[in-house]
Order: sequence, then C-alpha cells, then structure tokens
Amino acid sequence: MNSKRQHSTRGTAIAARRWIMGGRVQGVGYRAFVFNLAQRYSLSGAVQNLTGEVLVEAQGEPFVLDAFADALISAAPPLARPHVVSCLSIPLRETNGFEILPSAESLHAQVHVPPDNFLCDDCRREMLDPVDRRYRYPFINCTQCGPRYTLITRMPYDRPNTTMADFPLCPACRAEYEDPHNRRFHAQPLACPVCGPQLSYVAAHERDHESAEGDAALAACVAALRRGETVAVKGIGGYHLICDALNTAAIARLRDNKHRPHKPLAVMFPWQGTDGLQCVRDELLLDAVTLAALCDVSRPIVLIPKGADSTLPDSIAPGLREIGAMLPYSPLHHLLLESFGAPLVATSGNVSGEPVLTDNAEAEARLGKVAQSFLHHNRPIARPADDSVLRVIANKPRMLRAGRGIAPVEFDLPFTLPQPLLAVGGHMKNSIALAWDNRAVLSPHIGDLDAPRSLEIFEQVIADLQQLYGVKAQAIVCDAHPSYTSSRWAAKQGLPLYRVQHHHAHASALAFEGGLKKTWLTFTWDGVGMGEDDMLWGGEALLGRPGAWQRVASFKPFRLPGGERAGREPWRSAAALCWESGLDWYSSARDAVLLKSAWEHGLNAPATTAVGRLFDAASSLLGLIDTASYEGQGPMLLEAAASDDGAQDKTKAIELPLHEDQNGLLVADWTPLQHALRREEVPVAQRAMQFHLSLAQTIVKQAERIHARTPFDAVGLTGGVFQNKLLAELALQQLAAAGFETYLPQQAPCNDGGLALGQLIETTCRNG
Repeated sequence: MNSKRQHSTRGTAIAARRWIMGGRVQGVGYRAFVFNLAQRYSLSGAVQNLTGEVLVEAQGEPFVLDAFADALISAAPPLARPHVVSCLSIPLRETNGFEILPSAESLHAQVHVPPDNFLCDDCRREMLDPVDRRYRYPFINCTQCGPRYTLITRMPYDRPNTTMADFPLCPACRAEYEDPHNRRFHAQPLACPVCGPQLSYVAAHERDHESAEGDAALAACVAALRRGETVAVKGIGGYHLICDALNTAAIARLRDNKHRPHKPLAVMFPWQGTDGLQCVRDELLLDAVTLAALCDVSRPIVLIPKGADSTLPDSIAPGLREIGAMLPYSPLHHLLLESFGAPLVATSGNVSGEPVLTDNAEAEARLGKVAQSFLHHNRPIARPADDSVLRVIANKPRMLRAGRGIAPVEFDLPFTLPQPLLAVGGHMKNSIALAWDNRAVLSPHIGDLDAPRSLEIFEQVIADLQQLYGVKAQAIVCDAHPSYTSSRWAAKQGLPLYRVQHHHAHASALAFEGGLKKTWLTFTWDGVGMGEDDMLWGGEALLGRPGAWQRVASFKPFRLPGGERAGREPWRSAAALCWESGLDWYSSARDAVLLKSAWEHGLNAPATTAVGRLFDAASSLLGLIDTASYEGQGPMLLEAAASDDGAQDKTKAIELPLHEDQNGLLVADWTPLQHALRREEVPVAQRAMQFHLSLAQTIVKQAERIHARTPFDAVGLTGGVFQNKLLAELALQQLAAAGFETYLPQQAPCNDGGLALGQLIETTCRNG
C-alpha cells in the first residue's frame, strides 16, 4: 500500500473517481472509516474533510471502485448519515497509498452540525474495566459517542473549534487521536484523567468545609443523595437537579425549593440486568415501541405508563399515569446511577420556564436555594440543550420537545429558497428555525420567553445557528401576534419581516411532514393563538395547503374572564362555559362576583374558540383542578382520569350540534358537553372519557361534512391539544374507520415547539 502506483498489480487498467459525500459525515468517525475501507479494498487515494462534506478520491479496478462506493453508504459508522452529493471520473495520478489529508474549506459549505451522542458500548466497557487507563473516567468518549452540538464553537468540527481547545492532549491520547486505525481517531472531545476535564463537588451550605475532586467528588455526590439531598449535577447540555426518586421527603424538598408543586419530574434509571433495563421493567410498562424509543441513540425522556407494582412515589407525577423515563446517556450519569443503584429524579437545572443553566458560577448563584450541593465539571458548555421528550402515540414516538441528542433537527426542503430565512417561533416552548437553499434546521427547545435569560439564550441560539451553518438570514418570519417576545424582537432587527398566523404555521409544519402536494384538512387545536379576526383561535380546521389555508370549521366561541389568566386558572374557563349557558357557577374565589360583572360587560374577556380552554374547563368542572401550577396541568389530569380501566366501555360520545354560520364556517357547539360534565351522579372517569370521545367524534363529523362539499386528500391533527395520547388515538382510529387518510406530526413537535418550522414553510409557499 505504501508504493507509488498508477496501475493494478494484476495488470488490469485502473480508474480513478472522486466522490463528495454529504449528510452527517463529520464528527462521526467517517474519515477513519473511509481510510480503513480503502485499505480493505486495496485502493489508493485520499479522504479529506471539507466544510460540512467529505471528499473521497480512490484509484483501483472499476469493479472494486463500485463495491467501495456501495460500502461508503451501506457500511458507514452507526452515527453517520451519508449520501453521495457527486461522483466523477478523474484523471489518474501518482499516489502514496491512501491518505487522510488535512481539513480544507469548500466554496459552497454544506455544514451538518452533529447532535450530542450517548455513551457507546465500547466506551462503557472500558470505563468499567479496572485495568483500563480510563477506568471510571466520567468524560470518556470516541468517534461514536460523546458531546457535539453543546461543545462546538465554530465549524469545521475540529478540536480547536470546540470547548476542548484548552485541554491539550497527553502523549497517550495524542497517539490515539492521530491513529486512523483507532476508534478515537480525530475524536474531538477526546480526553483521559491525565489531560481532560475533571469533576468537583461543593456543598452549598458549607462551601469552605466540604469539597472534593475527581472520583471523590462523585462519591460525595452519591453520599449526599443517600442523605436525601438535592444535588445540581452538570451534564452534557446543562445542569440537572437530582434526588432519590424513591425518597418522598427528598422529592417534597426539591418541589418546595424549586416552587414546582405538581409538574411531573423526569426519572433516570440505572443500567441494570442483562439488557440494562431491569430497573425500568420493574417500574414501568414497556412495549416494543416505548422500548425502542427509550433505547434510541438520542436517549430521550419517554413518557411510559407506571406498572401496577411500581415503587415510584405518586409525588413524581401527581395525578398522572405516566412517568418521564430516561436512561443514563453520559459516562458521568452511568457512573452516578451505578454507584447509587436506584432511580434518580433528574429534572432540568433551571429557574422554571427558563433554559437549563450551563455555567458553574451561575448555577451556584441561581440554584443555591434549590440544591444542597453541586457536582460540577470544568468542560465548558457552548450552549444549553435540555433533554428531548417523546411520547408514543398511535404506535409511533412523537416529539414533544426537541433537545439534546436530537436537535439541531435538519430537514431537506422540496424547494429552493430565494434568500435565507430565520423563523423565530412563538412565545411559549420557543424554538427557532433557519432555512437556506433547500435546507432547514430546527433549534433545540429554548423555553418560554418571559424571563430575561430566556431572551438571552434565544438571541444566542439565533446567532449560533447562523455562525455554525455559515448562513446569514436576509429576512425574518414571526407569529402574527405582535405582543409575543419573539415577534417584538423580530420587528426590531431591520430586516424584511413576514408575519404568519399561529394556526397556519401549525398546519404548514404538519403538511411539510405529511406531503406538500396534498390537499389537507388540518385540525389545529391548542390553547390560544391570535386569529385573522383578532379572536383567540384554538379549535380550528384549516383546508388547503401551505400558503393557501382556508378556515372551514371551528367551535362556538366563549369569552374568557380575565383573559390570559385563564390559561393558569382553569376555573375561569369553567365559569365562562356556565355563564355562556345561563347556568350558575359557584366558587370560593373572592373576585368571582366582580369577575362575572366584568365578563357581562366584556371587560378583559376576549372571545376564544380554543379547545385547550375547553379542556381546562372540563378539568375544573370535574373537580380535578381550579388553579394550575404548570401549563397544561388541567388537560393532563383530565386525560389521566379518563384512562381509568373500563371507562371507555361504559361511555358513549355526545354528538355536538354542527351548524354553518353566515360565512359558511362549520361550528361545533360545546354546550352539551358542559351539561354532561356537571352530572355528579356519573363517575369522574366516565365523564372525562365522554369528553374525549365526544371531541374525537366531532373531528370525524366535521371532516365528513367538509369532505362532502370540498374533497381533500388527508386529515391532519396538530397543535398542543394533540399531545393528548387518548384524544389523538381516538380521533385517528375513528377517522381511519371513516375512510380518511390521517397524519400526526412525528419529526417536529405538534405543540409550539414546531411553530418555527411551519413559519418557514408557510412563508415560502405563500410567497411563491
């Protein structure tokens, strides 16, 4: 292989070809793979990183080159997602075997930013091997695992362009890094106990007296957890607040200190048993789909039903039947869970609603009243990435939050944009999206934009995505609501600005996934979004396709007493339904009488068609909740109540009246639901189930009526309401039985986390 050659040793004429490989081919060991593959096929040539692509040149017999070309795709490393951008025949040249050339910049960069990866099996085995030099080292990694997105400072993805730049490699690591036959060849986060990042532990209540470094820091953390303390642990994308998941007192203390009385807490399970899942199986009801989602390389949080014999306290997810479960994904988490030997609560280390914290000093300053101690490390995090969240609905994992391990989410567009566009999403569950040429990228979840830090991270992610992908936005897309923080920010940037109605964005994101050439009837049900008529929409059916949506169905509007406060106080929606129906409504709320008077006079009582507010009303009328401590609490409790075994068999749907208004809009009347919900002689589970069944039936009835007058190709369900597994599955089943093709989003969240993607699609299609 080291001899210079132009001809085959067999005397057969040889050829030369050049491939440009695109897709996810950087940060995944692809160059080393190509090098070793070429040696296996006895080819000469070279491989080189370009900006976002990989150049491959090879010389050999044509049939060997054909096999080599196939293997470039079929035998690629597990984390790679390569595709052939171009393949050309080139002149033969003198070669010195097969070489790996230094990285170079290409004129037309096609950057693909890799997400953060979980700990691979090979590294885990080494980490637990007492004779390995990385034994119990919490930052072990290789080309097939470890952080990526959260440590890249700029592209191309080389070590000097990461937060590992200040950790010079020791001789042993340098030898691995430079050896193409080693799986750590050019693994940019490469480190060991001699040259890499280290752990440190500090107790919040006595910083000068209790601290530790390295493995002793991990031991101190475990001891604190056994004492029932909350520890803030720095991971890959930020901090977690961690405590013993079986200790009710520890959970109560965490909730009290974080002012999070009811919102579900995620649980990280130790890797135990022959398949690593014994602890999960002991506590939760796994099926093939949830199992695959839980074990996916992204290692997301997956919502999974509790088992009948679960020992997890109800305080982890009060009133709910599912637990947000995840497996340890970093070496630090594996070591922590292995040492502790039982499940741990692992909730976001942040101030509620804000992005997860990443800086050591800021974490101590802002979480000092929540955590009793901190397990830090000194590897900087370039940008936050909260855990991804999935829920299995209709036998497929659906994304509820795009985050660490999944985002940035890259999409190929079926058209080419005339100019780069930045979409800034909504106000809640914010994420942003960037599009250029025929590509789009959805950012990780940022959060709610109420707090100053949220806006700071929002601006950082916008700047980072443009810098990483080498794209400068020339126009901005925002929600039509002028008061959203994202919309106000967009209006100040001095770039051409497009505004997209909230539900048009939801519908367009779904149509992009399901097929842009189809004519869709898309049910966009959520909390509230400003409609074209300035009413607060949220129960709409839109007919058409991106750029040409027509509102064809909705719900009977009702006025929300107190406006935006109704989102956190379900009793207000309950009161509104009663008052709209001329029924009495009783409450201990001091301002109820004054509120009704204001409502009657139309003061701060905007009209809405939102199904999300109907869910709030139902949860309050059933006595499940009056005031919510987190967004969506009422609907989640209502779904859990309806999921009682046997409730569906004992319940029939109520057919809601449909009528066309003067504009031809098909309006569903919720009034019969309000009466049924107040029938206290009927068990709560049956009334909750009847509510779900009735709404699912309404979807089908509206679809049938609309199809009879204006045929369409498929029905889509999107918006935050369809995070509800029970409602979505009932509707999909009934629509299929009625003969409709159906679609529920999978690649992007159906909630407001997917708005930015829909804004891009809607704007591009609308503007031709």
